[in-house]
Amino acid sequence: MTGATDSVRVVVVWVPDFPVLACGAQDGEPVAVVHRGAVVACSASARAAGVRRHMRLPTAQAGCPGLRVVERDLAAEVRLFEQVVHRVEAEVVPRLEVIRPGLLAAPARGAARYWGGEPQLSVRLVGTVAELGLPARAGIADSTFVAALAARRGDGVVVPADGNAAFLSPYPVGVLGVPRLAELLKQLGIRTVGDFARLPAGRVAERLGTEGIGAHRVARGGSARPVSVRTAVQDHTVQRLFEVAEEQLDAVVFVAVALADELHERLAAAGVVCGRVEAAVETADGRILTRIFRHEGRLSSRAVAERVRGVLAAWSETGLLDAGDGEPGIRRLTLRPDGIAPDTGSQGAFDGERDTPVEVERAAARVQAVLGHRAVARIIEVGGRGPGDRIRLVPVGDVPDDGAGAAGGPWQGLLPAPHPAAVYPVRRPARLTGADGAPVGVAGRLELSAEPAFLSVDGRRPAGVNGWAGPWPVLERWWARDGGRRVARMQVTTDDGHAWLLLVDRSRWWVEAHYG
Repeated sequence: MTGATDSVRVVVVWVPDFPVLACGAQDGEPVAVVHRGAVVACSASARAAGVRRHMRLPTAQAGCPGLRVVERDLAAEVRLFEQVVHRVEAEVVPRLEVIRPGLLAAPARGAARYWGGEPQLSVRLVGTVAELGLPARAGIADSTFVAALAARRGDGVVVPADGNAAFLSPYPVGVLGVPRLAELLKQLGIRTVGDFARLPAGRVAERLGTEGIGAHRVARGGSARPVSVRTAVQDHTVQRLFEVAEEQLDAVVFVAVALADELHERLAAAGVVCGRVEAAVETADGRILTRIFRHEGRLSSRAVAERVRGVLAAWSETGLLDAGDGEPGIRRLTLRPDGIAPDTGSQGAFDGERDTPVEVERAAARVQAVLGHRAVARIIEVGGRGPGDRIRLVPVGDVPDDGAGAAGGPWQGLLPAPHPAAVYPVRRPARLTGADGAPVGVAGRLELSAEPAFLSVDGRRPAGVNGWAGPWPVLERWWARDGGRRVARMQVTTDDGHAWLLLVDRSRWWVEAHYG
C-alpha cells in the first residue's frame, strides 16, 4: 500500500527567496538574510557566488566579498505575506493554511473544479501573486510535502493522483527532513527515497522508531498530516478582557459560558465546525496558559465551559495561576477554534454505536469540574512491547500528542497473549533464585545460569517455581545516541497459584505484571 490514496489533493504556492524580497533587496544584488550568525536565505546572485542556506556568515562573506548582510525580520515577513494571503483568499481559494511566510497550502479539489482543472488553478494562483509584484510557483499533489517539492521543481507541476511515491522515488533521503535518520540510512546503503520506501513497514517500526515510521509513511506517498485550513479573512476567535483582573474562578467560568455561546453562533453563521478548541488565559502578570480540547462539532456551549472550568481548577490546584510577586487574577479569556471544516451535519446514534456520545462527554466534563481535569480519562492504544507500554491515559477532552508510536507494529519482542490481568504502574522488586539460593542470571545468549526454583516478590516469603517460559530478549532504541535498553522477560508460575511477568534489567529482577 503506497499510502497515497488520500482523498484530499493539496496545492502549494511558494514564493522563492521570500525573506530576501521582504528585506527590499534589489535585482541582481548579492544579499544574505541571516539569523544567529547563519544564512537562512540568499539571493540568486549570492548563490551563484557559492552562498548557501545554513552556511555560517564568515564563510559566506569569504566566498562573496560584496555580500550585503541583513538580519532577519520575521515580523516584516509576516506583514508582507499577509497581503499575499488575503489576496489569494479573496480571489482564488477561500480556505488555506499558511505554513510559513512565503509558503501556503490549500485543499485543491474544490478549487480545481471551480477554475476548470488543477493546471488552471495553478495558473490562477501564480497570476494572483504576480499581481502583487512577487514571483511564485505552484505545485499540486496528494500531500503538502510532495506539493511543495513539486512547486520547487517548476511552476505548474501537477503530480498525478496516487503518484506521490513515484515522484519522490529518485530524491535523496535527506529530502525527508530527518538528518539523523538520513545519516543512518546512508550508512546502510539506502540513498534514495524509493529505496527507503521499499523497506517493509514492520522492519522500519522495529528498527527506526516513531521518527522512522513517520518518514517511511511520507516516503511511500502518504501525508504526515492533512492541511489545517483557515477560513478566508474570518476570525472566529472570541475573547473577553476584564477591566479589573478577575480572581474568582466562578466568575471566569460564567464568562466562558457566554463566550462559548458566541463561538457556536459564529461557527454556525459561517457554516463551519471546528475539530479543536484552544482555551487561552492571560494572567494579570502577563503569563499565557493554553489548553486544547477535542471538539469535532459535537460539544455544546455548556460542555465547552465545563472543560474550561476543569482546566482552571487544575491550574489553580497546581499553582499555575498563582501570581507570585505580581498582580493576581486573570486579565483575558480567549476561545480559539482550530481545524475549521465545512459543517456537513451529523447523525445521532439510535443504538448506542457512537464512540463518545455527547451525553457522556457532558457527564465527564461535570466530573472533571468537581474532581479535577485528570479524574476522567480515556485509554489510547500506543505502540510498545511490554504490557505497560501499550496504553496511555489521556484526560477526556484533551488531544493526545502525535508521538505515541505505531500501535499496529509489528513490534519485535511483543509480549504475546494472554495479557496480564494487572499491570503495575511501578515495577515491583523481585528475587529469582536457584535451588542453591544463588540469584538466577541471564547470559548474553539468553541462557539461564541455573534452573529457577524460588521467587520472592517485594521481599516476601519465597514461593516455589513450578513452571516458566522464556526468557525473551527486548532491545529498544538501539539507534539512539543517548543509549538504548537491553532487557529480557520471563513468565513464571509458582506453587502458591500465582503467575507473574518478570523482567531482568542489568542483572536485577522485577515484576511487571500479574496474571492471576
